[in-house]
Amino acid sequence: MHIDWAALGQVFGVSLAVTVGIVGLFTVGIVGTSRKPAADGEAAATTAPGAGARAGALVAFALCAAAVAYGIYLIVAT
Repeated sequence: MHIDWAALGQVFGVSLAVTVGIVGLFTVGIVGTSRKPAADGEAAATTAPGAGARAGALVAFALCAAAVAYGIYLIVAT
């Protein structure tokens, strides 16, 4: 039995990079949609994120969904 260690290393490296990238994108999306605490002098309630933060979060979530859809396509396609 022969194991191609170089190919195994490449698969590991790409898998690690893609996993970290997708988790990072999802984190950006979560941060973009989360409420920020009110600053001193403002109302006690938290304030909603701005339009730019929501747009960035939407793009991040869309890229995550695209990555998941592409992965499913690779698994299902023959």
